[in-house]
Amino acid sequence: MKWTAYVREPRRFFAGVAKRMPLGFLNDEQYLRFIYRLRTGERLDLDDPQTYNEKLQWMKLYDRRPEYTVMVDKYAAKQWVEERIGSQYIIPTLGVWEHFDQIDLDGLPDQFVLKCTHDSGGLVIVKDKSKLDREAARRKLEKCLRRNYYDIVREWAYKDVPPRIIAEQYMTDESGRELKDYKVFTFDGVPRLIQVDYDRFSDHKRNLYTPQWRFVDAEIDYPNDPAREIPAPQKLEEMLTLAAELAKGYPHIRVDFYSIRDRIYFGELTLYHGAGLETFRPPEFGRTVGAWMKLPEKNR
Repeated sequence: MKWTAYVREPRRFFAGVAKRMPLGFLNDEQYLRFIYRLRTGERLDLDDPQTYNEKLQWMKLYDRRPEYTVMVDKYAAKQWVEERIGSQYIIPTLGVWEHFDQIDLDGLPDQFVLKCTHDSGGLVIVKDKSKLDREAARRKLEKCLRRNYYDIVREWAYKDVPPRIIAEQYMTDESGRELKDYKVFTFDGVPRLIQVDYDRFSDHKRNLYTPQWRFVDAEIDYPNDPAREIPAPQKLEEMLTLAAELAKGYPHIRVDFYSIRDRIYFGELTLYHGAGLETFRPPEFGRTVGAWMKLPEKNR
């Protein structure tokens, strides 16, 4: 296996590549071919894509529906989702601002979460406001606000998302220390795979399950742990129904939820899981998932 297959967090890695190498002259297709080869060691086949990762690169180039920009905007997506499944699934928003210095931190509760609306990773979790390093938070979020997330791995949907900061209510699941993601992979509106991330801030693991909650002995970038028994969400069937409703009419969307006791909350909508650059183990699993995705007519 090529050394590049071990690179963790591809967006962060390629943000560094884009910063250090003058690649702005490359068009989207040239850029994607370059980073795909660098990341995987393989040539990107856009004429007859077969793997999940190849098809996501194709989607970046040729499936460009205007509503995608709304769907990946962490603030605007809430209204989009609320209109389709109801406000009871939306985590309360405490405020939205264009810059960190506009935030009335004193007016926020003792616990909250700050996140950028236009990227992934622009996140500050505040468990005790009295211990918040405000200057460090300002530096991190303002740095995120200055970058166009599209530039990193050419995820087209993010290109015109307005950069903002939102504050959300702080929440934990039954563990009392984290909030596990239940990421539902849908294809043509049908849930086919559920990814659960846990211990994200200590020893990040990722288990995969079928919609019937059977463990899938495969990995996507992060190691799994077959011995770790993760119970199905109390309202798994409702979660799958909601995912199908939100994904209806689209070739592929990953719909993320949180399960807190007997309640389900919407997390986010993702069009390009891992930027289409994460490592599948075994490699054949990437082809299996890729076969679930039926590419639409070109739309750009």
